[in-house]
Amino acid sequence: MTTIEYDEQALLELVRIKAIQFGKFRLASGQISNFYLDCRKLTLDSAATNLIAAGMWEKFRDEVPAAVGGMAVGAVPIVASILCFAGLRSVPMCGFFVRREAKDHGTGKRIEGPVEPNQTAIIVEDVVTTGGSCLAAIAAAREFGLQVDRAVTIIDRQPGEHREFERIGVRLESLVTIDQLDLRH
Repeated sequence: MTTIEYDEQALLELVRIKAIQFGKFRLASGQISNFYLDCRKLTLDSAATNLIAAGMWEKFRDEVPAAVGGMAVGAVPIVASILCFAGLRSVPMCGFFVRREAKDHGTGKRIEGPVEPNQTAIIVEDVVTTGGSCLAAIAAAREFGLQVDRAVTIIDRQPGEHREFERIGVRLESLVTIDQLDLRH
């Protein structure tokens, strides 16, 4: 079996080739940008998703959480790739995703997955601009009872500008920043 090692330069190149689009875009934060980072083109690509899982694993391998999760839909393939990465290393871990709102049928869950209150968890995200989606996932996970003190994103559009994470006691880390890509709004 081939082991996958994290290669930041290879991930940067895949982001440049596959994920960056130029034009005029309204971001989820409401901000207008002259570029868009479509991380689905990375998280749904076998080479890129392996690098992403390896990079995120490198960020938390010394403090492996019991669970990894994030907001649906963007975090779902990231969670799946990290679970596969952990499984190949025989490291027990479960995944979950957070619905934007609880279902109005079935069990009515907002948190989906085999997680239990009091487990340690890390929230993953594809792109963080203001952090709104990631912060919402953290709040929902904590409300469920998960212990969340870290979040990892593939790309941080505003590195060093996330005081809300600090305020709630969450360390935000990224694999790539727009500074590394030489991009600005």
